[in-house]
Amino acid sequence: MGMIQTSKEWLSSIFEMQDMDEARYVLGVEIIQNRAKKLLGLSQEAYINKVLERFRMHHSKPMDTPVEKGLTLGLEQFPKTDKEKERMNNILYANAVGSLMYAMLCTRPDICFAVGLVSRYQSNPELAHWQAVKRIFRCLCGSNNSVLCYHVGRSFS
Repeated sequence: MGMIQTSKEWLSSIFEMQDMDEARYVLGVEIIQNRAKKLLGLSQEAYINKVLERFRMHHSKPMDTPVEKGLTLGLEQFPKTDKEKERMNNILYANAVGSLMYAMLCTRPDICFAVGLVSRYQSNPELAHWQAVKRIFRCLCGSNNSVLCYHVGRSFS
């Protein structure tokens, strides 16, 4: 008896559970298997599309890179006038950065540097920080159907 089957039997003796066969989606991540080529792919296309729609970026012009060349962001950049503060209060900056972090951690390591950059300014972001977040969204807009692939040296049965 294989280790997976033994684990399933042990878990079912403790918890009420059903074996529903192979997983296709887990926490918004689509699992794609190509047994013949021994490939396992992870995609967040549906999640990314939902996030792009939530932040009204789904019709944006796609960008090739998540960070503008020469971009400098700093703590000295913060809303200074009441009008700027009010405008930034209406932007869900931390939510946007959190959504990008989830995509980055699961399937999009290509945006890691950019997300790390914008995540530093969640306590008091300025419009320049928000523009940087929107550029990451625009990068995802052009590559929302990317799949992170793993080559599995042996079969994954």
